[in-house]
Amino acid sequence: MNIVKATKSFEKWLAKRTAIVAQDLRLKHDHMAADEFSFFRATFYRWMQLWPKICGELSKTPHLLAVGDLHVENFGTWRDLEGRLIWGVNDFDEATVLSFAVDLVRLATSAMIAIEQRHVALKIKDALRVILEGYSTALAEQGRPFVLSEKNKWLREVATGELRDPEHFWAKMDQLPQLHGEMPPSAEDAIQHLMPEPKMHYALCARRAGLGSLGRMRIVAIADWRGGRVAREAKALVPSAIYWTDPKDGPIDIDYQAIIGRAVRCPDPFVQLRGRWIVRRLAPYCSRIELSDLPTNHDSLKLLSAMGYETGNIHLGTPSERVKIQRCLKELPKNWLLSAATRMKEAVGEDWRDWRKHMEKKKPRAAVL
Repeated sequence: MNIVKATKSFEKWLAKRTAIVAQDLRLKHDHMAADEFSFFRATFYRWMQLWPKICGELSKTPHLLAVGDLHVENFGTWRDLEGRLIWGVNDFDEATVLSFAVDLVRLATSAMIAIEQRHVALKIKDALRVILEGYSTALAEQGRPFVLSEKNKWLREVATGELRDPEHFWAKMDQLPQLHGEMPPSAEDAIQHLMPEPKMHYALCARRAGLGSLGRMRIVAIADWRGGRVAREAKALVPSAIYWTDPKDGPIDIDYQAIIGRAVRCPDPFVQLRGRWIVRRLAPYCSRIELSDLPTNHDSLKLLSAMGYETGNIHLGTPSERVKIQRCLKELPKNWLLSAATRMKEAVGEDWRDWRKHMEKKKPRAAVL
């Protein structure tokens, strides 16, 4: 099955589980053709389809509750119960039980693509080395959250760049288009549950964000409240794409709430699973950090090491596998991560080129006079 057939099959599976926003899905297809990194972020379903064939030797490594769709732009900040700024993995749409190696190889592959596209100025071997070192250190220390207050000053400076200040944030919110059509009652209940007061008046907008989930409904409620503005988002959720590649009978759990509840983490109290919606607060420093948002003088090696460490924080949510993983890491070949990430990157690149050709064929041809 090539990438075009795989995408059609996955989207057919997706449409049976949630309402599809056709215009957003077409935009996703365009982004997939634009560059390899965007294609990578948008196609976790294809990754899991290819994984057993390309990295089958890793299939017997310890399994745990994993992020799944992990990459260098799946990190961000939020406020914990104490109001402290926290940094870590930002999205768990694809969370499910997988080999621990899936998260590490996917993070490493995303770093390789980012380096190749000159988003990150590093040598690939150095990048992968610090990811693995950070991960191993987290397991050895049994993890710690990244609290950006007294400690982690360097990371606070990375995470609070100019593009994330309140003025810029609310300007982006003001550009969101008005929601057309009726709001699903389940989404309305989910958003109202997260508002600071009951029965508040708010404007409803449609939001396009991310790439893996582009095509699913995202609804944002924006309100004025006690001298300032607040925003809440409800995003439609479906089970992990692993269940497209490996169908199962009967109901399938969504593990979003489970993984953030078990990880070594200072959780965001405003991220909640409500039925088939994940609802969260949107605020200037409660969002994902894109590579383009990072200060030009940031320490890329230190940041990638922190990403590896945070991956360990997540995996420690399945504590029974910690010692098994440490033993496995000692037994794996020296360059296993580079080898696996290189093979997966080659497959991603081949798929991206095929997808780009497919999209070129779909473009209307200019009329011949």
